[in-house]
Amino acid sequence: MAKRDYYEVLGIRKDASKDDIKKAYRKLAIKYHPDKNPGNKEAEERFKEATEAYEILSDDQKKAAYDQFGFAGVEGMGGGQQDYSSAFRDFGDLFGDFSGIFDTLFGGGSGGRYTSSGKSSGARRGANLRYDIEIPFKDAVFGSKVEIQYSRSEACPVCKGSGAAGGTSKKVCSTCGGAGQVRHSQGFFSVASTCPTCGGEGYNIEHPCKECGGAGTQKKRQKIIVTIPSGVENGRKVIIPQQGDTGLGGGPAGDLYVFIRIQAHEYFERQDADLFCAVPISISQAALGAEIHVATLDGKTAKVKIPPGSQNGKLIPIRDEGVPSGGRRGILYIKLIVQVPTKLSKRGKELLEELSRIEGEEHSPKPIPLNDLAGR
Repeated sequence: MAKRDYYEVLGIRKDASKDDIKKAYRKLAIKYHPDKNPGNKEAEERFKEATEAYEILSDDQKKAAYDQFGFAGVEGMGGGQQDYSSAFRDFGDLFGDFSGIFDTLFGGGSGGRYTSSGKSSGARRGANLRYDIEIPFKDAVFGSKVEIQYSRSEACPVCKGSGAAGGTSKKVCSTCGGAGQVRHSQGFFSVASTCPTCGGEGYNIEHPCKECGGAGTQKKRQKIIVTIPSGVENGRKVIIPQQGDTGLGGGPAGDLYVFIRIQAHEYFERQDADLFCAVPISISQAALGAEIHVATLDGKTAKVKIPPGSQNGKLIPIRDEGVPSGGRRGILYIKLIVQVPTKLSKRGKELLEELSRIEGEEHSPKPIPLNDLAGR
């Protein structure tokens, strides 16, 4: 099925509120949930499509990136994946109490965690992992690819993730019958608690795998390439789907969250899509005007015309030399720093003294109004 605009998927306007987004998704989730439409592939795809749209539009950061750049803006941020963690995290707000959502979607309560056939009905998603990375200023502006190494849990190669030694298998917990919970009656109420025998797993391992000690997973070092998008801001994260810890009981792997710190640059600063750098000029260049050549961040040279009478701190814009944003680039601002010579030759001193006499410099200057200073 061709990928559709997220707003079109949910049937909402771009200025829809968060409540409107939730309501639209709730309606579609109930209508197309696979358990309400068994064997209906189209309904399953519609459910995934709606959940993907909600995953993006319910997150302010992802929504802003999508509004500005479209699907390219949310690539690697969770869009298009079948995790939909934020959507499921919001189920309490979307559907009220959990009994209501299960009754609505499944027509009854949930079953146990482990069945008598030895197959887990409580697949668990693997844990998300965090990796902090520091990148050069230039890479943050123009984007780059970075190789990282980290440890993640993977299925044990000996027991294939079961945790049981070869020739044996997990046994359904005799205490909870595989439910992972036990119930206690308290007056008119029945209270569920984690099974004390299996710890909520629903099964017991009588003969643990010697390789992993029954855990079913092992820590492994992994190398991957992370794509840093151009224009990324300090503190932002790149999400690598299903590169976190492996899931248990057939559950999906978690995600890897790569948090980005940006190194300061020696000459350039950034504000949104604009760059700033300071360039020294002489008194004569400031007074008479000049044409200078300034190195840009990407290594090119830009010609800058200094108007006659330029004051210290004046900003001169160079368009399309800033940070890439929305298919365009911001502005590079050159800040002029007028340098007063600290050492003068005899002839230079004579010329400046002559200029002072010709121009009739004021020796009792009046203060400059603060409003006039604001524009300098």
